Amino acid sequence: MRRYLVMMTALLLCCGAAGGARAEAGQTLAELGVTPKVSWKKAGQNNPLYTQRFGADPGVMEYQGRIYVYMTDDIIEYDASGAVKENSYSQIRCINCISSDDLVNWTDHGRIPVAGPTGIARWAQNSWAPCAAHKTMEGKEKFFLYFCNGGNGIGVLTSDSPTGPWRDELGHLLITRATPNCANVLWLFDPAVMVDEDGRGYLAFGGGVPQGKQAAPGTARIVRLGEDMLSLDGDPVTIDAPYLFEDSGINRIGGKYVYTYCSNWQTDGNGLRLTSGAIQYMTADEPLGLYTYMGELFPNQGKFFGLYGNNHHSIASLGGEYYFFYHNRPVEQAMGITGNYRSPQIDRLRVSEDGTLGMVIGTMQGIRQLHPLNPSQEVLASTMADQAGIEVLVNGEGLPFVRTSQNSWIKVSGVDFGAGGGELTIRASAEEGCTVWVLADRLWSGITAEIVLPAGEETTVTVPLAIEGQRDLFFVFSGPADFFGWRVSAPAR
Repeated sequence: MRRYLVMMTALLLCCGAAGGARAEAGQTLAELGVTPKVSWKKAGQNNPLYTQRFGADPGVMEYQGRIYVYMTDDIIEYDASGAVKENSYSQIRCINCISSDDLVNWTDHGRIPVAGPTGIARWAQNSWAPCAAHKTMEGKEKFFLYFCNGGNGIGVLTSDSPTGPWRDELGHLLITRATPNCANVLWLFDPAVMVDEDGRGYLAFGGGVPQGKQAAPGTARIVRLGEDMLSLDGDPVTIDAPYLFEDSGINRIGGKYVYTYCSNWQTDGNGLRLTSGAIQYMTADEPLGLYTYMGELFPNQGKFFGLYGNNHHSIASLGGEYYFFYHNRPVEQAMGITGNYRSPQIDRLRVSEDGTLGMVIGTMQGIRQLHPLNPSQEVLASTMADQAGIEVLVNGEGLPFVRTSQNSWIKVSGVDFGAGGGELTIRASAEEGCTVWVLADRLWSGITAEIVLPAGEETTVTVPLAIEGQRDLFFVFSGPADFFGWRVSAPAR
């Protein structure tokens, strides 16, 4: 594909097909008559993690100092009149993946097409509640993405990268009702995977409340995986989790194995002081148990945010700290719809010296950015802390990019510009031309740079950028464009 290199030595001015009025340095978007689209997030809040799509049931994996979050791809459903209806989960055939090393700027890697006739595992009908793990095999790192085919079994995909491309090596479900000790598991779903320090993998799963067994449902299972992570090494064993509902988690924390789960909705009068729809935890000295109930970890998210619903979580560590991932419904609320469409959030999990886990407090502020973003290497355009009006797609090479619309924007948090005096380079294309306004700190601050994307194919444009220190960076678009990446470098001599 033909590419252009446009080198600018002054602020670029916009007119004609590129759209918008001419800008002077320091002018505001309002003075140009530009009204940026409204974000689904509130200013100063780092939760939810992203808003361009929904994402429920977060399963998390740390790899090389980066957290990867895999999620159920909630799809808005409509009735015959066009009104939003309750999420039936029947249309979910993809898994969403985002990642971050600072826990505020998240790179959207796009949808993973898992189930259905166009999916990687065409035999599957749905792809719910994913979890992931990695393991060194024959000197190479291999990645495993487990998911549930509705409530009736668990499958697994493999890859040589945490973001794919993914393969269906097994070609069928890993866990079915024919698996020993699984025939009486009402909901054969919600997998959680752990690779122990000795390289052995373990898979926890299950859920459902048999009639009359609210206090002891007996539907949680855990099994050792084979060396290939695609087979079972033994039969699944039962975890006697009190008041279990769904949502398994398995971690090794402070020398103990920690099993976490969501309690059911019939917990009144229990002697354990646990509440309904809340995340509970148990510990054991061995990964297969026996597990002892320890206490409640996270109340139903409705206690913090007002919207109750199913509660699904994961735990991961990064840089010696533990983090708790869960879902909530703030984007649904901001959109003015209702139907249990969920978005991922994160808050800190405190672990005491004796290994006791502290109660997690749900917040909309979330986690403070762990470190500044270094812009000297190209940053994928799908890396952002906030946005409005954009869509993230994946090209034929499996790389994500941002598709913009009129007055759409993205925000990148805490970019380290150093002493300043650099140049900003962006890669993008705009069929009919587009203007990109660059601002620091706030959408209503003065314009720092203005970039014209000429009509046509992919273009690389470089402009001076007089920003120094650690600043938030905004890209605002006058119209449709495909935005691939950007970087900041010292000016050419």
